[in-house]
Amino acid sequence: MAYAITQTCCNDASCVSVCPVNCIHPTPDEPEFGTTDMLYIDPRACIDCGACADACPVDAVFPVDRLRGPDTVFGDLNRDWFRDHPSDHAWGAPSFPRSLPGELGKLRIAVVGTGPSAGYTAQELLRSTSAEITMVDRLPVTGGLLRHGVAPDHQSTKRIAESFASVFHDPRLRMHLNVEIGTDVTHQELAAHHHAVVYAVGAAADRRLGIPGEDLPGSLPATAFVGWYNAEPTVPADAVELSAERVVVIGNGNVAVDVARILLTDPDRLAATDIADHALAALRRSRVREVVLLARRGPEQAAWTRAEFLALRQLPGVEVVVADHPEVRAAIEAAGADAGSGAGAGAGAGAAQAALLAGLPLVPYDGAAEPGPGRRIVLRFLSAPVELSGDGRVEALTVERTALAADGRVEGTGATDVLRAGLVVRSIGHRGVPLPGLPFDERSGTVAHRNGRVVDPATGRPLPGTYVVGWAKRGPAGGIGANRACARETVGALLDDAVALALPAPEAGRRDFERLVRHRRPDAVGLRELRAVDRAERERGEAEGRPRVKLASVPELLAAGRRR
Repeated sequence: MAYAITQTCCNDASCVSVCPVNCIHPTPDEPEFGTTDMLYIDPRACIDCGACADACPVDAVFPVDRLRGPDTVFGDLNRDWFRDHPSDHAWGAPSFPRSLPGELGKLRIAVVGTGPSAGYTAQELLRSTSAEITMVDRLPVTGGLLRHGVAPDHQSTKRIAESFASVFHDPRLRMHLNVEIGTDVTHQELAAHHHAVVYAVGAAADRRLGIPGEDLPGSLPATAFVGWYNAEPTVPADAVELSAERVVVIGNGNVAVDVARILLTDPDRLAATDIADHALAALRRSRVREVVLLARRGPEQAAWTRAEFLALRQLPGVEVVVADHPEVRAAIEAAGADAGSGAGAGAGAGAAQAALLAGLPLVPYDGAAEPGPGRRIVLRFLSAPVELSGDGRVEALTVERTALAADGRVEGTGATDVLRAGLVVRSIGHRGVPLPGLPFDERSGTVAHRNGRVVDPATGRPLPGTYVVGWAKRGPAGGIGANRACARETVGALLDDAVALALPAPEAGRRDFERLVRHRRPDAVGLRELRAVDRAERERGEAEGRPRVKLASVPELLAAGRRR
């Protein structure tokens, strides 16, 4: 019986490298890689060896005959992908590690950040060179969005952190947490102690709506809401109030789906995860019964992945409905007809997204009225936010009906109505922030670079020994696993420069940098303190039957680290 990849696929592609018959696609060498929701196993070529299941860092691979409940659909999804993307499973050209010039001596490389892109970068460097690595993070814990961005009910996805544990514990790696580059240590000082510096700092800011009332209490970005339920130390425990019955989430990507799902999931189910204690307590008291996912465009342009939306439809005790609208109804009916005739999968991504809504109730929707009985998620398309209003905090959102022009632009129709809501979460994307000492592209919200080499925008010339990876490099797109190929490109550029003797020689050594950090940040956290924090959280979790109970503030984390 063939294997199939399921919802929690992270696109890491560890499974690709161990498959003896090359039947897992798209591979990192194929153009579809990084643009598909997940990877797929061809059931006709699979030899049932199970190597992919053993290699998967997030436990997303199972034999088809062991799939149960909502997961059974993934057997068909894997098979159907190869119907539309035929492959002969031919092997690509092998790659070989390169040797570095002896006159370089021991390479010393700094990596700023400890999230997935930083982890893959350090992993690639440790595997392919004898370099010494210094990792720096502004928070006193590692993980980045892997710890503070992945929803708590996606525990299998978080297991990819275990693959980075050996990286962080490598004797060639030193860790300095609770240290901010640009504040505690400058880029110039970091560069003076290393041959190269790789920035893996993500995209920390949120895009704004630019509408009146956006800054009212009760209006917040998705990063704050996600950080709140994930115990991100910079997000206050009281950042979210759940006293209203209706919440509006502006956006329809995977993060918006996460927010809606967490708001309406039975807290008893979340109690078995690593959700923040303060969030779990608030959700137990929550009055929220209805979440509206608001989208400016139609169902064909929905940004969620198929796997995430299918999971949303299976949420126990929660009805998912579509706010009725003539254009929305027509799009769903057309996509459903194509799917029924067998043409839906090949009719394009838009039709496939609309086809996911087939079978959901199309209901008249009045957002000014009180929510009906029970719990439900309302998908409202072709609606743009215009204004947030309320007496001291959000009480309502005015939206304008929209239409898609022939060229794909969204146009307002002038027709408006009001949705009563006590909480509005904007989930319209992330944006990078400028880093002191580095050039920044305001238009794209990324560090200016070429193939991972940071460049001077005025001249186009690379800044010697300075690199970027992850969302800070390519913008806020792609899941966790996409960072692996991204890191490989950046590390490849760095090693090309090392071979060409283009890396500047450090002015001081590793111990000098450690002394500098201790002087600037006496409360900096190292590996021993990190181990103590991890042990404390796991012990608290074991006492409650949970994977861990997170410490939710910087003082708590520092105190746990000192109790080593």
